[in-house]
Amino acid sequence: MNEHSGIVSFVSSGPGDPELLTLRAARLLAEADVVLYDDLASGPVLGLAGPQAQLVSVGKRAGRPSAKQEYVNALLVEHARAGKHVVRLKSGDSGIFGRLEEELTALRAHGIAFRIVPGVPSAMAAAAIAGLPLTRRQTARRLQFVTGADVTGGLPGDQNWAALADPHATTVVFMGQRTFPQMAALLIENGLPPDTPALLAEAVGHPHQRLIRTTVAELGRSLAAEGPSPHPALILYGPLAEGD
Repeated sequence: MNEHSGIVSFVSSGPGDPELLTLRAARLLAEADVVLYDDLASGPVLGLAGPQAQLVSVGKRAGRPSAKQEYVNALLVEHARAGKHVVRLKSGDSGIFGRLEEELTALRAHGIAFRIVPGVPSAMAAAAIAGLPLTRRQTARRLQFVTGADVTGGLPGDQNWAALADPHATTVVFMGQRTFPQMAALLIENGLPPDTPALLAEAVGHPHQRLIRTTVAELGRSLAAEGPSPHPALILYGPLAEGD
């Protein structure tokens, strides 16, 4: 490893509320020379960066112009090689559908030091805001996270539908607004009751957050008719999604 190179701190910003950051995350943001931030990690959290920090947007949003992953990797390497402390700011927890592996691979290939700071996953924040646990003895014995979109933006074709249709699991679908109508139909086809409770959580942790309590079948129909909202959202379904 080059002793003159900098270091990259992968800082997870949680759902966007600065009060949900870890103390370590806040400290590293204040110390950073460069902050490469995702679109969903912008907003009030960026206000914790020090005045010396160069702020660079490298966000990716479906259907919008986005920074290519190769470009982000190159920026991380370039700034770290220049001896900078780089904070790579990601929303939620960077290890959950946050493209963390691609960026770690790039840093390892160049011998650049890094550290990972965990954050509050958006699924946990959404459940807390809704007043829900994510597990319960006997009726919700398992918690599973799944992506609703593959690299093309379509529904992944290799899903374990038996597991996803398990009525005793709480399932969280990330990046699934566009594909959930198709997903709902396949879940029901694989045995999930159509009236299984579902929760659509939009803009979690932000002032305009919205929670919609419904069922799997009805959410599939409404998203098919109305399309996805312009806000980031995740979907929870299972025995606890409607609350007590």
